[in-house]
Amino acid sequence: MKGAALLGLVLVLGLAACAGGEDDRAGPEEVVRAWSRALNAGDNRAAAALFAVGARIEQFDFVLTVRSLDDALVWNRTLPCSGEIVRLTTRGEEEATATFLLGDRQASPCDAPGGAAVALFRVRDGKIVLFRQLPADASPEDTI
Repeated sequence: MKGAALLGLVLVLGLAACAGGEDDRAGPEEVVRAWSRALNAGDNRAAAALFAVGARIEQFDFVLTVRSLDDALVWNRTLPCSGEIVRLTTRGEEEATATFLLGDRQASPCDAPGGAAVALFRVRDGKIVLFRQLPADASPEDTI
């Protein structure tokens, strides 16, 4: 009987763990912070893994639709600057606007150290589906 009770407990715990599903997925604040940490650490693969296939990357006149992890990897590699988050606001369950203080990356010197960059992120199911770079003077209220 002890074995059956233990097996029952294991099954109940396993089902409870599976039931978490969507509620356990990271929201926009967590995903933006994770992306920034990965980028700052020079871990382009981890940064790229946070983008969904089909994500849209907009940097003013440059637009990229992420068709594969390799697309996101190449784009993250090309970013010349690291970015320390100095402001992060969220709106709803999917959107965040982050202001970054720019600095050198491990693999490249920053082209605007000490400057600011602002980006709007839309996150679904724990993945970035939209990255839109905004003017550096954009306020969160104007961007979402």
